[in-house]
Amino acid sequence: LIAKLIDNNKIIGIDNFISSNEGKLKDFISHENFKFMQSDIIDVLSIEEEIDIIYNLACPASPPRYQNMPIFTLKTNFIGTLNLLELAREKSSIFIQASTSEIYGDPEMHPQNESYRGNVNTIGIRSCYNEGKRVAETLCNEYRKIYNVQTRIIRIFNTYGPYMDPDDGRVISNF
Repeated sequence: LIAKLIDNNKIIGIDNFISSNEGKLKDFISHENFKFMQSDIIDVLSIEEEIDIIYNLACPASPPRYQNMPIFTLKTNFIGTLNLLELAREKSSIFIQASTSEIYGDPEMHPQNESYRGNVNTIGIRSCYNEGKRVAETLCNEYRKIYNVQTRIIRIFNTYGPYMDPDDGRVISNF
């Protein structure tokens, strides 16, 4: 995403490097349009700049990683998303939430349409991720209704790309 936006936009990147590393930023760190903050969205963020759009891509998506850190995964999705929505409210920003097909749980229909509510196990091995993403979507919906924050939810299925860890544990890396 940074590569697509950086030439025509000023970007503030935030990462705690729990599921990534600094090397993935090497192509952007010295770019004049890029500012980096090593931080965690679970912590309240203070940003002075105006912000047009917030992309919330934060959360371990690798099953081995999020299963090893279930409370952190839940906090990132609930507290982190809440903090970023508050920032969007304060800055009058559009808020884009990266969600997942995992919100459907183990679906009973294929493909799933947007009105399908899923078949979710709230205490299963993947539930910290599934339920975290579900509550993040709910927060987006409530902030849109109550505070008129312009939220968007994108449900991304089986993402992959050049910066992906080959031992990620998701479908593409497994293939």
